[in-house]
Amino acid sequence: MNVVIIEDEVLAADKLERLLHKYDPKIKVIDRFDSVTDSTIWLGNPANKVDLIFLDIHLVDGLSFEIFNRVQVQTPIIFTTAYNEYALNAFKLNSIDYLLKPVTFDHLYTSLKKLENFRESLSGAGQMKNLEELSNALATIQKNYKTRFMVKIGEKLRSFKAEDITVFYADGRDVFILLKEGNRYIIDYKMEELQDLLNPEQFYRISRSFIVNINSINGVSVHSNSRLKVDLSQEFERELIVSREKVGSFKDWFNGIG
Repeated sequence: MNVVIIEDEVLAADKLERLLHKYDPKIKVIDRFDSVTDSTIWLGNPANKVDLIFLDIHLVDGLSFEIFNRVQVQTPIIFTTAYNEYALNAFKLNSIDYLLKPVTFDHLYTSLKKLENFRESLSGAGQMKNLEELSNALATIQKNYKTRFMVKIGEKLRSFKAEDITVFYADGRDVFILLKEGNRYIIDYKMEELQDLLNPEQFYRISRSFIVNINSINGVSVHSNSRLKVDLSQEFERELIVSREKVGSFKDWFNGIG
């Protein structure tokens, strides 16, 4: 069986590939993608054939459901997601299963066995119907992006709107927010968690250490080695460099695509 993994977390994709080989050493992961843009290009090429797709919901340049607005996909799909069980119940359907992160071998085994049982019934029309229902369910879930962040200042607690945050950044093991007003505070989140909590239309993770607010970007300039440098509308002592592998998806995001 030939498989494609669409996942923006390298460690998660590596683990999934190991578990697939544990399930069946004959399974071949023929390609891996981390963005809507690259996935769309590959899936849109009729010469590319695959038996199964593992698809994360949040990718580096937006929600994976945008793929299905651009190309027709009739390949069986198993979704992977960090959403909790309650949210997943809204779009768990017979012909498409899911893996809840962190992925375990038992869950993978169950999903693949379920796929085998339903393989003959996975017609193209049924597949697209399920994707439409999944997309509608996700549209409701999308409204629950985090809109405020609480911080502790001395003995007091304050809450700030996400839209008033210029950048989230990591410094060692700590994560900070820089507000448009200039103040900065430590928050009790990891960068990986923030990537799932923030609205991808407004916030983009340009590298491992920085997530920027599109409304706080003053401009973007060409940097060395085909990378980009983000200039904020306020002073910030660190250079905001877009990782080389994210330049394409960043341009799409900044241009309002995907």
